[in-house]
Amino acid sequence: MKQRLAVALEARPWIWSFAAALLVWIAIAASVAGHGAMATIAVALQFGTFYAVVGIAQMLVIAAGPGNIDLSIPGVMTVAGYLAMGMTGEVNSGLVLGLLVGLGVGLAAGVFNIVLIDALRIPPMIGTLASGFVFQSMAIAYSRHSHARPAPLLADFVSARLLGIPLIALVFMALTVLTAFLLRRSIFGRSVLAIGQNREAARLAGLAVRPSLALVYLASGILAALAGILLSAYSGGAALNMGGEYLLMSIAVVVLGGTSIAGGQASPAGLWGAAILLDLVVTMLNVLGVGAGLRFVVTGIIIIGVLALARGPEARY
Repeated sequence: MKQRLAVALEARPWIWSFAAALLVWIAIAASVAGHGAMATIAVALQFGTFYAVVGIAQMLVIAAGPGNIDLSIPGVMTVAGYLAMGMTGEVNSGLVLGLLVGLGVGLAAGVFNIVLIDALRIPPMIGTLASGFVFQSMAIAYSRHSHARPAPLLADFVSARLLGIPLIALVFMALTVLTAFLLRRSIFGRSVLAIGQNREAARLAGLAVRPSLALVYLASGILAALAGILLSAYSGGAALNMGGEYLLMSIAVVVLGGTSIAGGQASPAGLWGAAILLDLVVTMLNVLGVGAGLRFVVTGIIIIGVLALARGPEARY
């Protein structure tokens, strides 16, 4: 019985993130005597959606194998947010143009990263980090002349709720389901996972290694830009520090969600458990009055604990 349970848990690593999120939520509910406990879940879904979106982006890249990572996400988010808000001109008539420009930033970032990694043979960690600095510098330059707020229609969308559930969360849950389907059923998805398991074997098997890697970086750039646009709309405008926490959070939700950092395996469902967990941890520490510095320490300890439980004493890499 215990062996079957262990096998079941190993096959579903995403369970641990949801279990940890449930425990943290129970702790929050107990500390506030149940007042506003359900509202806490709705808020966690609202903010957790931004973690999940960048998590999908990072997951696709990490699943493509060791060494693949996208550290340009914060810079891309910031530039996309500024340009999208600026192009909308705070009116609904400029919404389409703003979205196209913002997503265009993500597409350009993906292409830039591909050139650095594939054409110039720069390691992904270094290439995407440098790319992120470039885009953050662009955001700093643009921010001096931009004070735009989001179009009302976009602001209404990111704050809307359906039966008490944030609409934006429902939309990106559907995107997560689509991502899971593509990874399991499409040629592209299977190629990415095969490349992540053994790049040379995938090449010898006739899989399109370079195009597949290019697509994951393009997808990462576009999703990062989309996250930046939506976060700017929710916050009432872009800010230079808006993407800072998403550098580590985009990696944390992927690893906590059950995706192997070694590549070749992905866990889209786990992104949501991890995203909700991380937001609930921040909420719990705020409720307890923990200072900002100590919050990072406690959050790190919780992440390590969840990973230790999920991987067990016989974890293999």
